[in-house]
Amino acid sequence: MTIYLDFTVAIPTYNGASRLPELLTRLQNQLGTEHFSWEIIVVDNNSKDNTAKVVQSYQKNWQCPYPLKYCFERKQGAAYARQLAVEEAKGKFIGFLDDDNFPELNWVAAAYDFGQKYPKAGAYGSQNHPEWEVEPPENFQRIAPFLAITERGNLPLRYEANKKLLPPAAGLVVRREAWLESVPSHSILTGRVTGNMLTSEDLETLSYIQQKGWEIWYNPEMEIYHRIPKWRLHKDYLIPFFQGIGLSRYVTRMLNVKSWAKPAAFLLYMINDLRKIILHLLRYRLQVKTDLVAACEMQLFVSSLISPFYLWRNGYFDKGL
Repeated sequence: MTIYLDFTVAIPTYNGASRLPELLTRLQNQLGTEHFSWEIIVVDNNSKDNTAKVVQSYQKNWQCPYPLKYCFERKQGAAYARQLAVEEAKGKFIGFLDDDNFPELNWVAAAYDFGQKYPKAGAYGSQNHPEWEVEPPENFQRIAPFLAITERGNLPLRYEANKKLLPPAAGLVVRREAWLESVPSHSILTGRVTGNMLTSEDLETLSYIQQKGWEIWYNPEMEIYHRIPKWRLHKDYLIPFFQGIGLSRYVTRMLNVKSWAKPAAFLLYMINDLRKIILHLLRYRLQVKTDLVAACEMQLFVSSLISPFYLWRNGYFDKGL
């Protein structure tokens, strides 16, 4: 007999052995969860380190009333790990935490209570604060949201479909019913891995859920701290990172566009991307080579422009684009 629970915390991780202990300890110490049932699932996405042994050591000494489970996903990519988490989860709601997301001690309770209060919410994101290992450049706030930094005030906000803005997967809670009825078992974008720089698989998932009529929300009472190491502020990491976001843009842009409208949308996006590139060059000139933020923005605009051609060349249109 299948036993259903109220809430599942799902932790997709790749080589997270050094980060998981702090996250699991925070989940052991969650407050205000006595009035509902929940569980924790660690999804090991083909790690090469001691991730499995770390989880096993916690399981041996686990004293909490909510279980800690472990499962292994061999296919590399965040989308595969999240899909397995949904299949394995027993919770009505599934809260996703990356292994570098460290929640406040009321995060689980705030996540469950919000879902109960907003029955039409198919998904809702956290208030994500940065925890920088080193201070970023002063102008870094222009691109910080791309690193899953989400600070939109202290009141709940609904993401309207026409504004084309959605929360990141870090700290995201999904109603399992909404996922199962909206998200295809095989997504187009599967997440950044060696040899595949495409990302934005979380936005693809949320677009499907929103397309089915579910509401998407921001819940500021779910607070997490996203630890960002100094190497993620280096140009040799950020430029390929923004390239991947840009090259994925055609997928996320076209998901909610009717087939008959796609040619016109394609043309309008091309014109808008060209406009952004020209304005960016006029505004920053040589800074696009010397300034980290300006260089990242330029990479995003250029990659967005060539996104449909890159996807066509690499066979993504065979997946139904």
